[in-house]
Amino acid sequence: MAVTTVKANTYLKENVLVEGEVRGHKIIIDEPENLGGTDKGANPVELLLTSLGACQSIVARTYAKKFGIDLQKFWVELEGDIDLDGFFGKSDVRPGFLSIRYTFHIETNAPFEKVEEFKKFIEAHCPVGDTIANSVNLVSSGVVIENREVKK
Repeated sequence: MAVTTVKANTYLKENVLVEGEVRGHKIIIDEPENLGGTDKGANPVELLLTSLGACQSIVARTYAKKFGIDLQKFWVELEGDIDLDGFFGKSDVRPGFLSIRYTFHIETNAPFEKVEEFKKFIEAHCPVGDTIANSVNLVSSGVVIENREVKK
């Protein structure tokens, strides 16, 4: 088994603006104005959709030749349904996506049967898709209180 640990950090800045950092890369995450943000970046659920499409695209590029697919163009159209009442605590509905839909757009001369086999492979080997489709062990390591002043 070749287990690799992937690490990321996020830092809450002003309002709901968050700066993410992964392997030295900065990511700006924010909410649109109607959700209390300043719209300086995509929000977390938009990034989740983007991560899924990016992962599927990378799997497609990595394995196209193995399937004899001349991948001239590839893109993924994604959309997800979310009930914001869960996030805002207005109801007991889950705060996450209720449904995610995607469509692969593939420009190729390969026959339909080969493309369909390739599609199934992409779906079966995308780590982000697998993580969304299957439960993952989500573990909190607790809370660290930094620079806490003791009041008398």
